[in-house]
Amino acid sequence: MADEPGNQTPNTPDVSETELRGMKVDELRKEAKEEGLSGTSGMRKGELVDAVAQAKQGSAPGTDESGSGSQDSDEVGAGPDGGRIRTGPETSKSLKYSQEITSPDEDPEREGRSLATTHHEVIKQWAESRGARPATVDGTEHGDHLGVLRFDFNEDTDKLRPVSWDEWFRTFDERRLNFIYQEQRKDGNQSNFFILESPNREDA
Repeated sequence: MADEPGNQTPNTPDVSETELRGMKVDELRKEAKEEGLSGTSGMRKGELVDAVAQAKQGSAPGTDESGSGSQDSDEVGAGPDGGRIRTGPETSKSLKYSQEITSPDEDPEREGRSLATTHHEVIKQWAESRGARPATVDGTEHGDHLGVLRFDFNEDTDKLRPVSWDEWFRTFDERRLNFIYQEQRKDGNQSNFFILESPNREDA
């Protein structure tokens, strides 16, 4: 039955499941992003096919009657650039020599490897696995906009003000920042190293 042409997805008469199944996972995730779906980075191919097919019919979970997505504040996805690093006229050498990570499923090529991503879920998992929370440096705000972005590793300081992940990622994307980090040091121990960097040299 899988070889039959046309649509085999129930209640999705205008969507060809065969066509979707013929796509690569990265292509399906791109389709999912265009449909406003989030949290697809951990889905398997079959789940992606079903989610995209449903979304194209406006019946995906998490959508209202108009078909627009209603995203939970704790739900994170790839972000607007699909996890890919942002480049510009002032792209640093450290970014150029870092391994690009575009999915939580990707691993460093070796211990101590410098990594870079814009993937929201990758960043959130990295921070939470270290007990870190999103924060901004108090007093660096610009009107209603957050100031310098940081993570609070439960440090004894009054300089950091906690913010929501939504606020943190909104500012991260508005400033076109890259997240450069390590998972492990060269000795194999967990690393807390990270920097936020803009290819346009804006204040992170």
